[in-house]
Amino acid sequence: MKQLLFFILLVAFFDSKAQVIISGRITDNKNKVLFGVSIVLKNTYDGATTDSLGKYSFTTTEKGDQLLEASISGYNAVAQKITIGSLSIKQDLALKEQITELKAVVISAGSFEASDKNKGAILSDIDIVTTPSANGDITSAFKSLPGTQQVGESEGLFVRGGTATESKIYMDGNLVNNFFFSSTPGIATRGRFNPFLFKGTVFSTGGYSALYGQALSSALILESKDLPEKTEADVSISVVGVGGGIQHLAKDKKSSWGVSFNYTNLWLAFNVIKQKQDFFLVPLAKQGDVNFRIKTKNGGFIKYYGYLSTNKTGYRSADIDSLVLKDAFSIDNINTYQNINWKDRIGNGWRINTGISFSTNKDNISNEVQDAGNEKFTGNNPLYSYKNFDLVNKAKYAQARVVFEKKFKGLNAIRFGSDYFYSNEKTFYTLYDGTKFTQQVNDHLVAAFAETDIYLTNNLATKIGTRLEHSAIINKWNIAPRISLAYKVAENSQASFAYGIFYQNPERKYLPALAAIDYSKAAHYIFQYTKQTKDYTLRTEVFYKKYDKLYKTDSSFNGREVVANNNGYGDAKGIEFFWRDKKTIKNVDYWISYSYLNTKRDFLNYPSAIQPSFAATHTAAFVFKRFFLPIKTQFNLSYNFATGRPYYRIAKDAQYKYVITDAGKTINYNSMSFSVNYLPNIGNKNTKTFAVWVLGVSNVLGQNQVYNYNYNNNGSRKEAITPPAKRFVFIGCFLSFGIDRTQDAINNNL
Repeated sequence: MKQLLFFILLVAFFDSKAQVIISGRITDNKNKVLFGVSIVLKNTYDGATTDSLGKYSFTTTEKGDQLLEASISGYNAVAQKITIGSLSIKQDLALKEQITELKAVVISAGSFEASDKNKGAILSDIDIVTTPSANGDITSAFKSLPGTQQVGESEGLFVRGGTATESKIYMDGNLVNNFFFSSTPGIATRGRFNPFLFKGTVFSTGGYSALYGQALSSALILESKDLPEKTEADVSISVVGVGGGIQHLAKDKKSSWGVSFNYTNLWLAFNVIKQKQDFFLVPLAKQGDVNFRIKTKNGGFIKYYGYLSTNKTGYRSADIDSLVLKDAFSIDNINTYQNINWKDRIGNGWRINTGISFSTNKDNISNEVQDAGNEKFTGNNPLYSYKNFDLVNKAKYAQARVVFEKKFKGLNAIRFGSDYFYSNEKTFYTLYDGTKFTQQVNDHLVAAFAETDIYLTNNLATKIGTRLEHSAIINKWNIAPRISLAYKVAENSQASFAYGIFYQNPERKYLPALAAIDYSKAAHYIFQYTKQTKDYTLRTEVFYKKYDKLYKTDSSFNGREVVANNNGYGDAKGIEFFWRDKKTIKNVDYWISYSYLNTKRDFLNYPSAIQPSFAATHTAAFVFKRFFLPIKTQFNLSYNFATGRPYYRIAKDAQYKYVITDAGKTINYNSMSFSVNYLPNIGNKNTKTFAVWVLGVSNVLGQNQVYNYNYNNNGSRKEAITPPAKRFVFIGCFLSFGIDRTQDAINNNL
C-alpha cells in the first residue's frame, strides 16, 4: 500500500508539472471589460469564462501551437494562435461588437420611415386613416409632420420651401405620375391610392437616396404589401360612395390575387353641406384595380398592380373681372397605372430589384363664361372671350428600373442600377374663335446610380452614393453626389448629417422653352438628432437648402408662361421638431410637430428674391388619439396651425418688366378636426367579420381660412381663395370578411 500511494503521488507531481496556466483579460474594442465570455482551446475541453472584471484563468496539459478562441453573443469571435510550453501564458484579447440591425445606428437624416422592419414607425397605415385632418389621404396625413406646408388650394406635398412638383412619389421603386386626381382651380384634390395598399413608407424631407432623382425637395417612397395572411374581402359604405374588394390567398400560401372597385359620388354630401362653388356636375369617380403576388422559391416576390380611374366634375364660380358673369369650369379625366416588379436573391449574396411601369392620363378641360342665367356670354369683350376655351391633355409615361444589391459582413452593402424614363405629352388648345394650338413634349431620361452602406461600428455608419442623369430635353448630363453620416451618441439616441445635390427638369406646363435650358439644382445640408424607443420618438432637424438655376418664365405669343432662362435662385433654412408619445398617458397616442422656415426665391415671374406664396414661416400640428378598450372606440383629435402666407400681384410695368403691384399676408391658418372609430363585434368568431364605423368632422370649429388671393385683370380688385366649405362631415362603415382585425386595430393604437 505504501508503494502504491507513493506511485500515485509521484504521477500527480509530474502531472502538475506538465500543466500550464493560461490567463488574461477580455475587453471590447473600446477597452470595456466583458463578462461571461467563453474562452477555450480549440478542439479541446480546456477553457473558462470571464468574471465581472473580464478576467479568466484555466490550466491545460496541451503542448505546442494551439488556437485560443473567445466568443460571446453580440460580438465577433476571436481566435489567437499561442504556443504552449512549460511556462504560464498571459493573453489579453479584444472582441469587436457585431453590427446588427437591433443595435446599429440608423442612417436617417432627412427621412421619416415607417415599415415592417422599423417597429418604431412614425406613421403606419392605421395612423394615416385615424388622423382626422387627413381624411384617409396619404399625403394629407404627412402634413402633420414637420417640414410640410398647410397648402389648401393645391394638391401635393410642399416641403421646406419647395413647390409641390419638387416632391416626387414612388411605388415599389417606380415613379407614380399623376398620383393625385387632376387639378381644379383653387381646390386641392386627393391622392388616388388607398393607404392600406402599402406596408412601408419613407418620407424624405431632404437628402434622399441616390436611387431616386428629379426632385429638388423630397421623395415619398411607398412599398406595397406582400401576401395577405389569408383570403379576405372587404366592403365599404359611406356618405360619399361604396366600394369593395377581395384578396385571395392560394392554398399553398405562395401566391395571391386581388381586385377592388370604388364608386364615389359627392351628391349627398354637397346637398347637405353647401359649397361655395355652384357644382353643376358633382364630383364623380370610379376606380378599379387588380393585383397579384407570387412568392419565388428563393423568398423573393413578383408583384403586379394595375389601376384604372375615371373622374369628372364641373362648377360655376364668380368671374373676378365682372360683377355678374360666371366662369363654368369642367374636367373629365381618365387615368391608368400599371406596375410590375420582381425582387429576389440571385446567388452569391446578390439581390435584384427590377420593375416596369406604364401610365396614361387624359384631361378634357373646358371653361366657359356664362351670364346670370347660366347661358354662354356672347359679348365681344376680348377680356371675356379668351376665357372661353377647350383644353385636352394627353400623356403617356413609362419607366424601366433595375437595382442590384449585395450585403457584406455586418450591415455593409453596395447597390447600383439604372433607370429609364419615357414621357410623351400632347396639348390641344382651342380658343373661343376655333383657333387651335397643338404642342407636344417628349423626353427620354436615363440615369445610373450607385450607393454603399458602410458600418464601421454599431455606433458609426455612412451612406455614400451618386447619381448620373441625361435628359433629352436638357441634352446634358448631370452628376449628383450624396452622403449621409450617423453616430449613436447614447442608447436609442443618434446624431446624423446628410448632404446632397439634386437636379430637376422644368414642369411640363412651362415647356417648350423660349431658349436653351439647364437643370434646376438644389444642395441640401441636414443635421438631425433622434431619440427613439418603442413608445417614444424625439426628433429635431436643422437644415439649409440652396437653390441654383431655378426657372424664370415669360409670356409667349399666345399668353402662356414658358421658361425663359435659368437665372433663378434662392435658399431655405430652418429648424424642425417632432415628439411622439405612446406611453405616458394610458391608451393615448399623441404627437406634436413644429417647423420654422426662412425661405426666399427668385423664380418664375418673381421680380426679385421673395418669400414664395406657398410658404409659411411657422407651422405646427398636434394629433391626439385615445382608445377606450371596454367599448372598442377610438377618439381622434388633430389641430393644424400655420402663420399667414404672403400673397402678391405681379404684373408687367410700362418697360415690360415684372413688378409687385400689391402684396400682403393671409390670416393665420387654424383647423381642428375630430373623428371617432367604433369597432363592434359582428357575428361570432367563426364568421371572422371585422367592422369599423367612422365619423369624421374636419374644421370642427368652422375657423376662417384664407389660402391666397386672386386679382382681376387690372389689379383693382382681389378675392380670397377659401375652402369650398367650412366643414366636411364623413360617416361610413367598413367591413372585412375572413380576418378579424379588431385586435390589430387595438394593438396599433395602444
